[in-house]
Amino acid sequence: MTIHRSAADGYAVGAGSYVRGRPGYPPEAARWLRETLALAPGRDVLEIGAGTGKFIPLLRATGAHVLALEPVAAMRARLAQDHRDVTVLDGSAAAIPLADGAVDAVVCAQAFHWFATADALTEMRRVLRPGGVLGLIWNVRDEEVPWVAALTALTDPWEAGTPRYRSGAWRKVFPAPGFVEIGERAVRHAHVGSAAAVIVDRTLSVSFIAALPDAARDEVERQVRALIADTPALAGGGEIAFPYVTRMFAFRRVD
Repeated sequence: MTIHRSAADGYAVGAGSYVRGRPGYPPEAARWLRETLALAPGRDVLEIGAGTGKFIPLLRATGAHVLALEPVAAMRARLAQDHRDVTVLDGSAAAIPLADGAVDAVVCAQAFHWFATADALTEMRRVLRPGGVLGLIWNVRDEEVPWVAALTALTDPWEAGTPRYRSGAWRKVFPAPGFVEIGERAVRHAHVGSAAAVIVDRTLSVSFIAALPDAARDEVERQVRALIADTPALAGGGEIAFPYVTRMFAFRRVD
């Protein structure tokens, strides 16, 4: 499977911003891993599109044995550096370097929209054990908040067809042969920190923004900082809360 240019180029240069700017996950995500995906000691879980490892601590906390697959070399290097106890794999969702029935669960955190194809789902089903579970999770911006909607309006013109959760295109591969949906959850979440970290770095970590030429990326950053300065709720210099809705979907392998 070819890596989309926005991911290959943007994440290659934006790993540092990704680590600083991406939010963590709410406590409900940990419960979802234990209750719906049945992760526990003695179980094996593969995260596909693991990036720099933002989701790894939640997987590790279940006690399961964690494997992480990441196709972008710069992200994979940061992942291996920060999570030395995790088995890090080079590959793609359509070419997973594991044997048939190798894991009890496959998780895609903030990633499935990049490889939402029938071939990728077939490959994920291959590496799942009978009855295994595929879990998809995203932190989605809460655009009911006006300044969040304004931020999206600044960045969307640059997306150039980049796959995204918000397009809904990933849903077209479901229902999928060999999988049955077993649940969906949505909870509110917030990324708390300085505006520079949770807004500026978050924006610069977006794949299609990170992949821009320097001058264009600098202009996006200037516009984002101007938005912060012009928004009373953001301009005070203290901690702010970037609102998200965390959305979780689960599908069981059936035979």
